[in-house]
Amino acid sequence: MPKDILKEITRSMVECEGPDLTAELSQKALEQGEEPLTIINQGLVPGMEIVGEKFQTGEYFLPHMIIAANAMQQAMGLLQPELLARQQSVKGQGVFVIGSVKGDIHEIGKSLIATMMLANGFRVYDLGVDVAPETFVEKVQETDADLVGLSALLTTTMTVQRDVLEALQEAGIRDRVKVMVGGAPVTKEWAESIGADGYAEDVVSAVELAKYLLG
Repeated sequence: MPKDILKEITRSMVECEGPDLTAELSQKALEQGEEPLTIINQGLVPGMEIVGEKFQTGEYFLPHMIIAANAMQQAMGLLQPELLARQQSVKGQGVFVIGSVKGDIHEIGKSLIATMMLANGFRVYDLGVDVAPETFVEKVQETDADLVGLSALLTTTMTVQRDVLEALQEAGIRDRVKVMVGGAPVTKEWAESIGADGYAEDVVSAVELAKYLLG
C-alpha cells in the first residue's frame, strides 16, 4: 500500500536509521506515485515532530536530533526539484533568515533550527556562520523576511546580536521583522535588554516561538 511508505519514512527518522534510508524511502515513495508535498507533510514532518517531542521530554538527545535533521535535509534535497517541477509548495508560515553572528562559527544548533523551521513550512534562508550585521540586513531587505534568528554560542559573540538589532534599526527595517535570539549564554533577560522579540532555549521552542511571533 502506498501509504505504508509514508509511515516507513516517519519511522526511519524516529528510529534514527540514517539520512540515506530516509532519502531512499522518499525516492521510493515518488516512484510509487506519491506527491512530493504528501511525502513531506505525511512522512518527513511527522518524523521530525516526533523526534522533537522526544528531545523536549529528555528521551532523545542532541545526536538524535542531528540524525533526524540530516535525514530531513537529504530527503528535502531530493524532493525540492520535484516540488518545483510540479509547481507545488509547502504551506508557507513566513520567511525566516537565520545565522550564527559574526565571530561565532558554531553551526549545529543553528542548522537544527533551520531544518525544523523548514519542516514546519517556513521558507528558510540559512546564512551560515560568522555572519556580519550588514549581511543580516541585506538578506532581510532582499527576501522581505518576517523573522530573523540570531545564534550566539559564546559570551564574546552574544553582544553582536545587539549589533544586528541596531543595524536593522539604522536601516529602517526593524519594525517590519521579528527578531529571535538564542545560544548557550543567551537568556530571556538578555533578549529583553537588547530589544529582541523573543528568546528560545532549544530547537522545539524556537519553532513554537516563531509561530507565536507571527500570530
